[in-house]
Order: sequence, then structure tokens, then C-alpha cells
Amino acid sequence: MNSCVARVTSFLVGLLLSGRTTLLTPPSSAASGRHVALFAEDCDQMPKLGGGKKPNDIMKEVSRTHQAIQSLDKSVSSLEMELAVERAKRNGGLGLAAPAKGLLPKAFVVIGINTAFSSKRRRDSLRDTWVPRGERLRRLEKEKGVVVRFVIGHSATPGGALDRAIDVEAAATADFLRLDHVEGYHELSAKTRTYFATAVATWDAEFYVKVDDDVHVNLGMLMNRLAKYRSRPRVYVGCMKSGPVLSQKGVKYHEPEYWKFGDEGNKYFRHATGQIYAVSRDLASYISINQPILHRFANEDVSLGAWLLGLEVEHVDDRSLCCATPPDCEWKKQAGNVCAASFDWSCSGICKSVDRMRAIHSACGEGDGAVWSAAAI
Repeated sequence: MNSCVARVTSFLVGLLLSGRTTLLTPPSSAASGRHVALFAEDCDQMPKLGGGKKPNDIMKEVSRTHQAIQSLDKSVSSLEMELAVERAKRNGGLGLAAPAKGLLPKAFVVIGINTAFSSKRRRDSLRDTWVPRGERLRRLEKEKGVVVRFVIGHSATPGGALDRAIDVEAAATADFLRLDHVEGYHELSAKTRTYFATAVATWDAEFYVKVDDDVHVNLGMLMNRLAKYRSRPRVYVGCMKSGPVLSQKGVKYHEPEYWKFGDEGNKYFRHATGQIYAVSRDLASYISINQPILHRFANEDVSLGAWLLGLEVEHVDDRSLCCATPPDCEWKKQAGNVCAASFDWSCSGICKSVDRMRAIHSACGEGDGAVWSAAAI
């Protein structure tokens, strides 16, 4: 980073730490002009871009400057979110404020697999395919920074047979993340909100992923896809869609608050499909801090999209996260385009996933060694 950018960085960091600028709110144009003017004279003394240089050298300078600006943007964004967390702590907070960075285990990505009490066979089908077991799971966390957990709350009668069964399974597998949440099909938006808050309070990760337990994932490819976006602040990655708002009662995915989306027949705003998506640390922290006032719509993926819609967020439409099952993902693998995730749109997951997961893994899996050569912390 050149001295001019470094000075701007130092100025912005000082401004944030002194509390003289509002978090997540850009300064006024007049103030911006005054701040920029402070550096104009020094920056004018720097060699002009392209002054007698070859085109290749100019492009290298442009690339370095672009990377420096991206790094600055991410650093400021991270500082903003850390300060927001600290302010939430001092003021009692709106939600579950994450502990200070440095006190939590670091990770590249936390992958939370949404599961239910009745889904043990689904969980076992994943453990038999793409979810590592035992020591391999621990090694994946330690060496590659990839945390994989089945995410579940508790029953309406805590301590009952359902909870005891999960306790026994968790003791044997050590691959659960338990939430302070009452399980229920119509509570998925609340569960997602609690998952992000709990994950942020447990691991300091660059990305947090939510995936359903009837989806096939190639962990190495998922890591590689997310690594492309690690230098960008406030990233929301998934297969973006915009389906109809269903106002008719009794139909699947009925939205009781359909009137909020305009006239009948309207579509939702663009959001990631709910089978699998990822958010960067900044966004997961935002959800954690503000969770009590984040409105929940009937559909979990719509709820998440609504929480992020009004923010300065980059929506990344990554179609590698929504391949179809064989032959689609198999053909793509043979062509050298291994999918990060596969499922059947008709079933909102893999149809008959318990019976088919092993065959899909065999046809579309990236191979056991792929995750160990993928991007790390």
C-alpha cells in the first residue's frame, strides 16, 4: 500500500476509534471534501500514474492500487463492526454481541447444517459421504479452518426424549451446535437468526454458511468459491432468485404478510435460495447484534434477504451452489467444473436423500483429497 493510501487508512481508523464518525454511515459530501483535502497536497507530490512508464507497469500499478483500496474497505468495515459490537456490549446490546476478536477460535468458514430431531438417517447419510467424522473433522478445523456442525435447538419440552436422543448422538459424534431455540417448521427464520448469532459468538470466521441436511456439498470446491470473495466486505453468496409471493392460504410457502410486498402477483426481492448460502463475518455480526428487531417472514430465505436488503451488501449469484443432481452435476464434473452443492429443485433438496446421497457423492463428489488442497485460513 503506498504512503498516501496508508495515511488515508490511518486517518479513517483514528476517526472510527475516536467515535467522530457514525458507524456504517458515510460522512457528508462537505466533510468528505475537507477530509480528502487534508491529503491532496501530499498525494499530488506522488509520481503521476503512467508518467513515462510502460503499459504493463501502469496496469500493475492500477492492480496494486485496486487491491489496496479493497484491503482498506475491508479493514474499515471490520473496524466498524467491531466497534458496533463493543458499543452494543456497553449499552446492554440489542442482541447477542460477539466476544472480542482474538478470544475465539479462528476459522475460514463455519458450515451449519440445519437438521431436525427426526432426521438422524439424513445426518448419517452425510457422515457417510461429505461430512468428516471424528479425528478427520477435528483435523479439518485445525489445518484448514473449516468447521462443520449439525445445527439444532431443543424441543418444546426440554429434557424430554427428543432432546435426550440428540444428547446421546452428540456425545458419540461431537458434531453438533446446539441452539437456544425451540424447534418447529414454522420457526426456521428464528432458527437461522439464532444460528448466525451463536456461530459468531463461538468462532471468529471469515464466512458463515447455512445448508440443509438433504443437500450434497463438495467442501473443497465450496472453500475455493468462498476464497474468491474473502477480500470483499459484506458479501452475501448464494443462488439468487425472485419467486412469486404466494397469498393463497393453504399452499406451500404461503406468505401471510403478502400485502407488504405490493399488489397480488408481485415477486419477492432478489435473495439467495434457502438450500445453501453464505454470509461474511460483518453480516453475521450484524444479524447477531440486531436479532431481536429483525423481522421474520414465513420463509427463512426471504427473511435473510430482507435483513440484508437495506444494507451496503454485495449479492453474489454463484450458480455452482445450486447444481442439479446427476446427470447434471456428473456432466459438469466430467467437464472439469465440479459443483460446490447439488440438490433437486422439485424437492427443495435431494429427493429421497437418505437413499440417494451415497450414489450422488460417488457420481459428483470431488474426491477425498480435494478439501486438503483447497484454500486455507
